[in-house]
Amino acid sequence: MTGSWSPRWMRADGTEAQLLPAGRWWDAVRVPLDLGSHAMRHLGDETGAVITDGYGRIMYWLIRPGTAADWRLPGVQVLGAGCHVVIPLPHLTSGPGPHWRVPPSRGHECTGAPALHAALRTSLSHDRCPLP
Repeated sequence: MTGSWSPRWMRADGTEAQLLPAGRWWDAVRVPLDLGSHAMRHLGDETGAVITDGYGRIMYWLIRPGTAADWRLPGVQVLGAGCHVVIPLPHLTSGPGPHWRVPPSRGHECTGAPALHAALRTSLSHDRCPLP
């Protein structure tokens, strides 16, 4: 994150991660780490905030609520109302546990659902080698 700005839903101070409900400020798209890493290359600068959990080998993109409710992609889970996501501390950008792979920044909290969907479809359609 740049400067002292943080999204209104994120605790700017504290010593522990937050468990926040999806479906209010954002939904989360949960994908396996190798698929997510591949999709990030396709998204480039179009990505918004991304959380990585090295323990679970999972990535989460934040997207606008309700914009991916009808997605049916293998290995991809959309977390909306009724689900919760662990939100790392703002400064935590390395793991191995939950951390920001791409911290939220002003104007880049959420990834556009159409761009993320296209990147995931492209990544799923190509043979991928597991990333280190």
